[in-house]
Amino acid sequence: MIYCGIDWAERTHDVALVDDTGTLVAKRHITDDAVGYKLLLELLAEHGDTEENPIPVAIETSRGLLVAVLRTGKRKVYAINPLAAARYRDRHSVSRKKSDPGDALVLANILRTDMHAHRPLPDDSNLGRAIAVLARAQQDALWNRQQLANQLRSLLREYYPAALDAIATWTNGLCRPEARELLKTAPTPTRAARLTRAQLQAALKRAGRKRGIAAEADRIRDILRAEWAHQPPLVEDALGKQMLALLMQLDAACTAADQLAEAVQDALPQHPDAAILLSFPGLGIQLAARILAEIGDDRTRFADARGLKAYAGSSPITRASGKKSSITRRWVKNDRLNHAGYLWAFAAPNGSPGAKAHYRRRRDEHGDWHAAALRNLFNRMLGQLYHCLQRRELFDERTAFPTELATAA
Repeated sequence: MIYCGIDWAERTHDVALVDDTGTLVAKRHITDDAVGYKLLLELLAEHGDTEENPIPVAIETSRGLLVAVLRTGKRKVYAINPLAAARYRDRHSVSRKKSDPGDALVLANILRTDMHAHRPLPDDSNLGRAIAVLARAQQDALWNRQQLANQLRSLLREYYPAALDAIATWTNGLCRPEARELLKTAPTPTRAARLTRAQLQAALKRAGRKRGIAAEADRIRDILRAEWAHQPPLVEDALGKQMLALLMQLDAACTAADQLAEAVQDALPQHPDAAILLSFPGLGIQLAARILAEIGDDRTRFADARGLKAYAGSSPITRASGKKSSITRRWVKNDRLNHAGYLWAFAAPNGSPGAKAHYRRRRDEHGDWHAAALRNLFNRMLGQLYHCLQRRELFDERTAFPTELATAA
């Protein structure tokens, strides 16, 4: 049997093929383009690669065009953690020498000796992978939007607290269109104090507000014309220009987040697992898409529910050595799935009496903190999700929480 290892880079890649005895049978230096990919496939074909019996490949990434080319057909591609590859390198040389062809050889030998200890990339459907791209991009856009909003809020506190007071009652604060339009109209507190009622109403209408415009304009006008401390005029104008520059970035982030949310809204209902995911309490379109993006739709990816829980970081981990033993939370996990799981467990008790009773029992009887109780609830509901996906069943409250429901009754 032949094993392939690829040390990838931005412009070129090094390829190494070894046989069962660890002998290097071929090596090649290819470019990162269509010509290089063709040479790679021809090299694999020369050494017995067929559609029915493809050569397995080890590489230190799970993304990119090279991986997409390798994943065609039935070939198994193993994404090796770079830290693990570095530890394997010491098995072949203690001098700490390193080279790209040598790293490709190390990756090939990882498959030769320990392929059973590594998992190939999941065989997700194209629709599932497309939803994963959109869901992760939307999550990144939300994080970026919040980061920019925090920067803008910190800047406004330095010279323009009246604006923060004016939008304090609005949900999402600075991310709302009304707040951004107000700051565009009056970037400094001096200009804001001179705004008329008509100008404020026009700004709210441009932002898309439909109701209560007159009353809201009067409220904002009273706040902006109250007594506030001011920076020197030159400093205030400079801070206003800095704020406008930051506001442009926040506008772009808000637009990107909204457009990606619409794309996820259109894509998720087309997936066969959408009905099962949306049947769970606390899961809406966006959160269900994030869950699906991280667990995929390959049912053979996880051998059992315990593997999925460990992957999500919801199940605890035991560390024992000698007379010492401790049970702690997992730190090595899928952070995106863990974050989505926290939001899921936070919202689930509002729509599920059993989930609410389970959360209260963890808090009252077991003495868990809020985060620990939510993590325990996420761990249980993740097992229920695994069961429903495997058996193609919708969530059932009585089956999921029989004990909690009886206790609540």
